Amino acid sequence: MTLDVRRPVVLALTGGLVLAIACGASAPSPAADGAQAASSSAALVGGGAVPALPYDVVRSHPHDPGAFTQGLHLVDGELYEGTGLHGRSTLRRVELRSGRVLQQVAIEPQYFGEGITVVGDRIVQLTWQSGTGFVYDRRSFERQRTFAYTGEGWGLTTDGARLIMSDGTDTLRFWHPETLEEVGRVRVHEGGRSVPQLNELEYVNGAIYANVWPTDRVVRIDPATGQVTGWLDFSGLLTPTERSRGVDVLNGLAYDPATGHLLVTGKFWPWVFEVRLAGPR
Repeated sequence: MTLDVRRPVVLALTGGLVLAIACGASAPSPAADGAQAASSSAALVGGGAVPALPYDVVRSHPHDPGAFTQGLHLVDGELYEGTGLHGRSTLRRVELRSGRVLQQVAIEPQYFGEGITVVGDRIVQLTWQSGTGFVYDRRSFERQRTFAYTGEGWGLTTDGARLIMSDGTDTLRFWHPETLEEVGRVRVHEGGRSVPQLNELEYVNGAIYANVWPTDRVVRIDPATGQVTGWLDFSGLLTPTERSRGVDVLNGLAYDPATGHLLVTGKFWPWVFEVRLAGPR
């Protein structure tokens, strides 16, 4: 999902803190509906009986601060990243420890790149509002296929049997990995209330982790029921100085099965943080 669009949003975080988040560059018109949705999302995440999940930052890796990160996926030790913005969207392979871009292909400027995932020898990439997705050869980045879907494209991951896609609502869609046709849906909820604006996704040990836009929170979701079973607060990853340098929202999750660590970054962030989750995952 993007953050370069529309208007300021006033987000009420838990604990009574009010934070003004600049949602973009165009008209500064009021955003009552957007503000209510953002506040609703923030209020749900971490409110009630759903537990906060403890974590430790193991290390940080350099990240291209010009990358408007929309999707991450780590497979066989290789980090793949999808970036957004019209005229700047890419698919790239990145060296994690240095942040160096090893391989890259640009998307046509009419498309706004969104979430990605790796399925075998293919990479699938969404776009935001064009209803268009792309399939690439994982090694050459040659585009093999273009496909269509309804609604917006935000996040994408896979559980090994299905693709899992978010569209900015409270609903996750499941797609067949070969035909890319929808095979199911689940609505995400916490305490009987829906959790909208689900963004970047990562599948980890039977659960789906999802950024809740435009917060610094990630929710853990039971894919069978849509119930939120835990949440992570990543608001302290960047320093105040780093946040003052034009970074955008948290948006980037990848899982390293070799270490059991999460990789966490955001749009225009200077670091990819390697995070060790404590307790059951």
